[in-house]
Amino acid sequence: MSGAPSHRTIRVVAAVLERDGKYLITQRRGSAVLPLMWEFPGGRVEAGETDQQALKRELLHRLGVGIDVGKLISFVSHPYEHYVVDLFLYECTLLTESLQSLAVNAFKWVASSEFDQYPFTPADEASMNKLLGVS
Repeated sequence: MSGAPSHRTIRVVAAVLERDGKYLITQRRGSAVLPLMWEFPGGRVEAGETDQQALKRELLHRLGVGIDVGKLISFVSHPYEHYVVDLFLYECTLLTESLQSLAVNAFKWVASSEFDQYPFTPADEASMNKLLGVS
């Protein structure tokens, strides 16, 4: 056992939603941790929830949309200062066309070539690079 401080691990799920060659990204609220940074939509998995249940709950809460959750695309574990985020990215399909900024600052559909114009959270950036095959 090492003497390093033990950090709690937070399990986070995010949806990769693609439409016409563009991906849905959301901007965190100004009052959130990592304020106004961009990420794939999703959130924390609560105790007793499956990843799929958490994703459906988070997307309904944040964007007012229903989704079908598909296969797991990628996983990254990213250490922050006080905790570790285990981020699981799932391929998802929108069941609703209209999105609303309910619990996000903003949302956008962007091509993967435009990702570098948006400041992503570190965990999302790591999974995005993995997704796009960029090391």
